[in-house]
Amino acid sequence: MTRKLRLFILAGEPSGDRIAADLVARLRHRVELELAGVGGDELAGQGLRSLYPMNDLAVMGVTDVILNLPRLLWRLEQTARAILAAQPDIVVLVDAQDFSRLLAGRLRRGGYRGRLVLYVAPSVWGRNPERAAALRPLFDAVLAVLPFEPAVMERLGGPPTCYVGHPALRERIERTGARDSGSLLLLPGSRAGELRRHLPILKALSPRLAAMPGVTGIALPTLPRLRPRLEKELALWPVSVRLVDRREERRDLYEGALAAICVSGTATLELALAGVPMVVIYALDRHQARVFRRLGRPPVSLPNIILGRPVLPEIVAAPLTVEQVGGGATALLGDKKARQNQVDAFGELARLMEAGQAPHEREDPAVRILDLWRDQRLPIGS
Repeated sequence: MTRKLRLFILAGEPSGDRIAADLVARLRHRVELELAGVGGDELAGQGLRSLYPMNDLAVMGVTDVILNLPRLLWRLEQTARAILAAQPDIVVLVDAQDFSRLLAGRLRRGGYRGRLVLYVAPSVWGRNPERAAALRPLFDAVLAVLPFEPAVMERLGGPPTCYVGHPALRERIERTGARDSGSLLLLPGSRAGELRRHLPILKALSPRLAAMPGVTGIALPTLPRLRPRLEKELALWPVSVRLVDRREERRDLYEGALAAICVSGTATLELALAGVPMVVIYALDRHQARVFRRLGRPPVSLPNIILGRPVLPEIVAAPLTVEQVGGGATALLGDKKARQNQVDAFGELARLMEAGQAPHEREDPAVRILDLWRDQRLPIGS
């Protein structure tokens, strides 16, 4: 009889939750699973009973981390103890880079005997390239979601890394032409800090957005857990906003969208693969602004990073103003050629994401996990 794969998987935010759930679903098609870990709605749909609420890990920026540090340290210790007690075959840590790195170190020191995998490579290509080599003693493998990352990790001496694509590829909508009319989508982020910084700007701008040519309505795609908070917020807005939190409704929403205003993050990649033109925004806190300036104001949206050129307009500032966001939205909505240029670039992006970059062609993440499981008798890092 084939032994169950005992898997502990951790996701610290909604984008990681989707990636983790996709991996679990792929594994279930190949092997019987014994599942434990931390996750949100998507992993719950795959049968995970989360060790604690995923929201406890979803913080961004130095200020939010400092405010939540006692809780984060407690969750770190709680997670390590659970893994060390259970000794699962494989631990997969999805993104949550700082938490994942600290947890991996705690597990290595504590005598964890299984395989440790980091799913979503850190952005060592953007800053602090020394982080790549520092990960090698911690992780047996890295599963990268951007096609150029395996080559970067190899060059910088990081752990063995392969390109596995992104679950958003399954949501791809092949679009050849920009729309003349449709809904305007607002994606203000999913972390508490992001919502706190972006919702007031979008609220103030909403009457102007609703009146723009071609805009037939405003919609806000979100997560089920955020619906109660957003319903209260949107009830105070001066215009009607459709709230969509069901994944099965999202495809129709994207197909009928004219454009979007989207906070930088995984959602920019999802929108691009769905063919939705967008303006990317981000309101930085003071520490993030200092780092952003020190790095020379690099691109922040995944489509721009992957394609290596400014396909999407990015408005990143501290403070971010209503005038800045309004100007970007007006420019995009008033220029069909600009929207068409984005749609054309999204086709290029999808082809690259589907195939990968030689010699690191796209692999199935479940196959890589099962290979690691079967090779557990080999020394770490071999």
